Amino acid sequence: MPPVIVWGLGALGATVIGRWLVKEARRINAELHSAEATASKTERDGMPRLERDPKTGIYRPAR
Repeated sequence: MPPVIVWGLGALGATVIGRWLVKEARRINAELHSAEATASKTERDGMPRLERDPKTGIYRPAR
């Protein structure tokens, strides 16, 4: 009977550690994505807008 108890405690420990790892990964990804969204929005604001030339179909910076 003791090996079954040890195996059960090991499985319980693995489950707890697995859940903790998943929670930490989600928290870290949420932090990274929020910082990434802020940075990309700031970069995009500094770029010139493009307009399509009706004759050639080429996009060029707006004047």
